[in-house]
Amino acid sequence: MTNWELKGDYFEACNCELTCPCIFLSPPTGSDCTVLLAWHIDKGKFGDTKLDGLNAALAVYSPGHMQKVKWKAGLYLDSAASKAQADALGQIYGGKHGGNPACLAPFIGEMLGAKLLPINYKISGNKRSLNIPKVVDLEVEDVMGPNGKTGTIENSPFAEPLVYVAKSKRFTYTDYGMDWEISDKNSFHAPFSWKGA
Repeated sequence: MTNWELKGDYFEACNCELTCPCIFLSPPTGSDCTVLLAWHIDKGKFGDTKLDGLNAALAVYSPGHMQKVKWKAGLYLDSAASKAQADALGQIYGGKHGGNPACLAPFIGEMLGAKLLPINYKISGNKRSLNIPKVVDLEVEDVMGPNGKTGTIENSPFAEPLVYVAKSKRFTYTDYGMDWEISDKNSFHAPFSWKGA
């Protein structure tokens, strides 16, 4: 086991209506859940290997209630990473060294693969976007409350302690035999701070 820590920004988008009930341990609003999770690492390390500025993403297909069925998942690691950095990210997100990814690992019934590809993660005002050429094109925008601030959800059992509510403007994903085209559906984002050993 290697000590590691990651801090940065996270967002996800799925095919549920706002707001996704899966984070409250309830079934999705449809018959299944298709979700893309993405992380930008502002500051990170795995042992002595620095991970600052890198990105990762995970595509998940759950054929029903996320707490009751096994998922299929595909991992994407930033091609800007060196071999040592890519190995470190793969071990962290593969759940091999504790922390939050290790908590997710038991839900995954089939790991479809891990690919090293260019990942463009962008934050612009109240919008976030992710592009992986020929795989993902995703943009989300915050849902604003009557006070002019982004809507929030706090202390749900299956999410970061505080998440901000957003909505997908466009969301396409094509890989591993899956082809999703989703818009005007749920999105969450949050700062994240993880560690493991």
